[in-house]
Amino acid sequence: MGGQPLFILDEDAQRTHGKDAQSSNISAGKAVSESVRTTLGPRGMDKMLVSDSGDVVITNDGATILSEMDIEHPAAQMIVEVAETQEDEVGDGTTTASVLAGELLAKAEDLLDDDVHPTTIVEGYHEASQLAQEAIDEEVLDVDLDDDTLVEVAESSMTGKGTGDVDAHRLAEVVVEAVRHAKTDNGVVRDSIEVHTQTGAATSATELVEGVIIDDTPVHDNMPTSVEDASVAVIDAELDVRESNVDAEYNVTNVDQLNAALDAEEEELRGYAQAVVDSGADVVFVTDDVADRVASQLAKAGVLAVESVSSSTAKDVVETTGAKRLGSVDALDEGALGHADSISVQKHGDEEVTFIQGGAAAESVTVFARGSTDHVVDEIERALNDALDVVVAALDAGGVVPGAGATEIAIADHIRSTAASIEGRKQLAVEAFADAVDVLPRTLAENTGLDAIDALVDLRSEHESEGIAGVISEGQTGVIGDPVEYGILDPAAVKREAIDSATEASTMIVRIDDVISSS
Repeated sequence: MGGQPLFILDEDAQRTHGKDAQSSNISAGKAVSESVRTTLGPRGMDKMLVSDSGDVVITNDGATILSEMDIEHPAAQMIVEVAETQEDEVGDGTTTASVLAGELLAKAEDLLDDDVHPTTIVEGYHEASQLAQEAIDEEVLDVDLDDDTLVEVAESSMTGKGTGDVDAHRLAEVVVEAVRHAKTDNGVVRDSIEVHTQTGAATSATELVEGVIIDDTPVHDNMPTSVEDASVAVIDAELDVRESNVDAEYNVTNVDQLNAALDAEEEELRGYAQAVVDSGADVVFVTDDVADRVASQLAKAGVLAVESVSSSTAKDVVETTGAKRLGSVDALDEGALGHADSISVQKHGDEEVTFIQGGAAAESVTVFARGSTDHVVDEIERALNDALDVVVAALDAGGVVPGAGATEIAIADHIRSTAASIEGRKQLAVEAFADAVDVLPRTLAENTGLDAIDALVDLRSEHESEGIAGVISEGQTGVIGDPVEYGILDPAAVKREAIDSATEASTMIVRIDDVISSS
C-alpha cells in the first residue's frame, strides 16, 4: 500500500471508540436515569414538560417523562426503551427500572476504571440478575389476594401521584372493583377495562360504570336522551342515498322525471329508517353518516341514533351489548340486536357523553375519572391505568412482595451473601450489582427526607434482625419499618421485569466500544 492511509468511512462520518465511547454512552444513560430519580416513591416530585408548541405535561410517571423528552443520544434512548418495555409488560415500575439501569451503568464505569473487562462485567451482571430473581421468589408473600390486599397493591401504586382532592384509597377501591368485573376463569381480561376521563368535577366524583362511555351523541336534537331496557343495533354502513361507482349523467327533461328521482331518494331514505324501526331497535350506532331525513324519521319514531362512531367504539358497543355488527340495514332483524339496561346522554361540564350500562354481554367496565382541569385528569388517568395494571399483574403474574424498598434490600443481601462463592473478577461485578440495587431504597429515603446513608444502614440492620425492612413515609419524614404492616405491597412481576430490563439495557451499553455516526 506504500504507506498510504485507507479510508473506509465517509469523510463526514464521526467515530468514537475505546474508553471515550464507553464513557460517552454511560454518561448519557446515567443522565437520563437521574432525570427521573427524584420522582421515585410516595414523596417523589413532579416534572413539567413543555413541548415546542407550548403543550404542558405535569407528571411523575417515569415512562411519560422519558417519552416526552426530546432525547437524541442512542445510548440514552436505550434507557427510554427500558421504561417503555416496563410499561408495556407490567404497566408500572418504569422509574424503578430506569434508575436501576443508570446505577448499574455507574457501577460498571467504576469497574472499567479498575480495568475489569466489559465481558466480565456483563457475565457478572447476568449472574447477579438471576440471584435477584431468586430473592424475589423468596420474598413473595403467602397471602390470599382478596379485595383488601389488592386495594393495598393499587394504593401503593398510586401513592405520591396526583390524585386530586381524594386520597389514593378511594381510587384503589374503584380499581379493584373494575378488575373483579373483568376477571374470568382464564385470568383478567385487561382490555375489558377502560378509563374515560372528563373535566368539570372533583376527583372524588370518579366512579365505576358497568358498561362503556363514548364521546358520540345523538345525531338529531329531537331524539331521546335516555332509553331504558334498550335494544341496540350496530351498523357498518352509510344511511344516506347511495352513489354510483361510475361517472354517469342523467338527462332530466321534465318535472315528472325530477319528481320521480326525488321520490326514489325519499323512498330509499325512508326504507333505512323503517328497517331500523321494524327491527325493534331503540338505539342504533352507525359507523358512517346518517342523512338528515333519516335522522328526522328516526327521531319521530323515538329511536336514538349515533353516527360516525369509530371502529373501536363500535367494537366496544358490540362487546358490551352483544349486538351483531352488520354491513347494511338489510340484515337487521331482532336476532341481530343487542341489549343494554340503559343508554343515556349526560352532560358533564360543557360536553355531552353517552353511557351504555348493563349490557347483555357485560364484558366491559369503565372507570369514569373526573378532575377539575385537563392536567389533573391526565395524571389521574395515568395513575389509574398503572393501578389497574399492577392489580392485574398481582393476580395473574406471581403474587405480591413487600414494597417501600424492602424487596430491594432483600435482593442486595442475597446477592452479597452468594458473591463470596463466585471466583475471579466476576465477583466484583456481582457485588457491584448488589450495590446498584441499593440505589432504590437509598433514593426512597432521600425523597422521604431521611439521611440516605443512615437510612441504608438502618435498613440493613432491620432486615438482618427482623427479616423485612422498608422506608415508610410518615408525616413530613420517614421511618424504617415493616411495609406489610403499613399495607405497602408491590406485584412481584414489577420487580422481576425491572431487574431484567435494567440488566439487559446496561449490559448492552457496557459492551459498546465503538460508535460510528454517519453524516
